[in-house]
Amino acid sequence: MLHSAILETRHLRWRDEAACEACARRLAARPELRDACVELHGPLGAGKTTFVRHLLRALGVTGRIKSPTYAVMEPYTLPGGFSISHFDFYRFDDPREWEDAGLRDVFAAPGLKLVEWAEKAQGMLPAPDLRLELSIGADDQREVTATAHTDRGRSLLAACHDA
Repeated sequence: MLHSAILETRHLRWRDEAACEACARRLAARPELRDACVELHGPLGAGKTTFVRHLLRALGVTGRIKSPTYAVMEPYTLPGGFSISHFDFYRFDDPREWEDAGLRDVFAAPGLKLVEWAEKAQGMLPAPDLRLELSIGADDQREVTATAHTDRGRSLLAACHDA
């Protein structure tokens, strides 16, 4: 297994959902997010999809934001042609699905890629710019380890500080 370089890591604490939303808003304000790949890791219920929903809202997505658990990918296009692909590989179990679904082309195209359960597609995904590892801490707070793997990720990491 190849490991991508770690350029910087920060440990964060989201005391409540408002803190999660604030982090998502700060991240959404960064222009380098437009072509980033962000992986979200953590157990069921850690807040991965909640964070993605806050981020998509902050980026201007309107209407229903569905979890792609069964579809594997939910695409969004914002004004100006800004494309976002939200992936959930939780139920991904056959590497042939990767090719059959054209996911190689999706990851090669411009746009933001948000990836939940990336470990299920290990070896097929490009290295992320930013990796967020969420866990449930005391009093239902979220402990977040944010790791930059690229210069773009390092720039995005600057937006992920505790508020």
